[in-house]
Amino acid sequence: MIHSAAGLQLREECAAIMRAQGHEEPTGQAKLTKGYNLPAKHVLHTVGPIIDGPLTDRDRELLASCYRSCLKLAEENGLKSVAFCCISTGVFRFPKDEAARISVSTVREYLKHSRIEKVVFCVHGDENLRIYQSLLY
Repeated sequence: MIHSAAGLQLREECAAIMRAQGHEEPTGQAKLTKGYNLPAKHVLHTVGPIIDGPLTDRDRELLASCYRSCLKLAEENGLKSVAFCCISTGVFRFPKDEAARISVSTVREYLKHSRIEKVVFCVHGDENLRIYQSLLY
């Protein structure tokens, strides 16, 4: 959805990054591109863990790394605000409750020593909204 809204330039920039790096982006790392036709100046890209069996501590750490990597990259580039979707909870099948707990705790911990001023959790659907509200309020 973001790629469609941003325009072809975003797809082209992502393809150029992949060609230059010569391999797929590792899980838990992040890249920054321009936002093109989006109302945001930039887009943070991260690959979350894919859950094919029981959830492991490694899966949890990789998901936390997605959030830390994005926040670090945002901060390195002077960004003051970041919006996150529910990383890995869709087709990657990370359990929503656990993913939300990891995202909120990881972001809270990072923000203790950060210049980032605002983080927004963009959720889709009433279930995710309830989960995040229970963790944030």
